[in-house]
Amino acid sequence: MASLITCPHCGVRPKEEFSIRGDASPVRPAPGASDDAWNAYVFIRDNPKGRIIEHWHHTTGCRRWLVVERDNASSHEVYSVTDASYYAKEKAR
Repeated sequence: MASLITCPHCGVRPKEEFSIRGDASPVRPAPGASDDAWNAYVFIRDNPKGRIIEHWHHTTGCRRWLVVERDNASSHEVYSVTDASYYAKEKAR
């Protein structure tokens, strides 16, 4: 059985319509941040196992960026899917 993702704009879609673009948890440094802060942001990444949040792009659907919370280790269960712009506004509060 194919894995299904519930896009907030298009509804339930097969995972093959999406591209995973990486970890959604790093916070972008301020423009005037140090070179070390930018180096850490761009190049240094954790590789956690378990429940994670990632940026996904609905490439063959609405073409929106989404934040997907899922298990990357055992079950691959998807816990939530949020539009990335809404997620960024909520995170900024």
